[in-house]
Amino acid sequence: MYGSVQLAGYLALLVTPAALLLGAVRAPTDPPSGLLSVQFGVVLAGTVVAATERRRLREFEAVGFDRTDAVDALAVAAAAVGTYWLSVSVGLGPVLASAAVGLTVGLTIRHVDGAAYCGSFVGMASPALFPSLEWVALAGLLAGLAFVATAESFGGFGGKYGTIALFGCIATATLTDVDYAGGGSLAWRLAPVIVAVAVVATIVTIGLRTRGGLSSVVASAAVGVVAGVAFPLLLPELGATLATVAFCASFVGMSSGERLESTGHVVGAGLLCGVVFLAVSPALAGAGGKLGTTAFVSCLAVAGAQELHAVVRSRGRRFPPSR
Repeated sequence: MYGSVQLAGYLALLVTPAALLLGAVRAPTDPPSGLLSVQFGVVLAGTVVAATERRRLREFEAVGFDRTDAVDALAVAAAAVGTYWLSVSVGLGPVLASAAVGLTVGLTIRHVDGAAYCGSFVGMASPALFPSLEWVALAGLLAGLAFVATAESFGGFGGKYGTIALFGCIATATLTDVDYAGGGSLAWRLAPVIVAVAVVATIVTIGLRTRGGLSSVVASAAVGVVAGVAFPLLLPELGATLATVAFCASFVGMSSGERLESTGHVVGAGLLCGVVFLAVSPALAGAGGKLGTTAFVSCLAVAGAQELHAVVRSRGRRFPPSR
């Protein structure tokens, strides 16, 4: 049996996406018909993966909190504060700030690149939600503890780091009784371009990893930097939104082949990521980690569909149709 800390981390990685999807359902928006069916399908497929993951976790032995864990937790908190400072005080904005931190740490301090990248997502929080660095530091610390607790949970799924970051922000908002920023929904007429950008960003991230030899963190961060600079310059009105979409989808491209078995599956998750991005746009506004959680939900859904298909085929071979 795995320990209570690992179990708590596993549950946090399930509750956080559920909170985001629930917020999307409750948000005052005008979604197209069938959106709730899509969200139901995402939840159903994700539940299949969650059940499989819990069985897999029983194979791991619970271990104590060691020096490496402490370093990782502190790296999450430090990156959260640094990213928030770059985003708000320096004026880079959340996408460029997070991507810059991920790229810098990924190229220089690789042993904490995952932890720092996770923390950078906390630092993407809006000052309307966390008006000072102390609040961000608390969210980063809570996310850091969750990062350590979830070391063996859902590894290889793109967006996991962002989900941990969103957990830290939600927990801090709950403890401090702050209100989320006001957020509006995006027009669904933008769906074609948003989905297209998401798919392209996913493919580019995969290419940088598999053909360019870059780490997952550096590949994703590089996409974020390029998108964060190029889109606002080329398309002033829509550029910030498309840069955010591209950064979000780059997390899907971080998924391992063990979790999403083919490039087609990863691209499918990127496509779904664009749809989910639109659906959750008004939910939990201002919280860091929303983008990663969007990617995580999309990856879980595609992986769950893979497993459902495998189960159906297996049962079909065992019980062939009667003639």
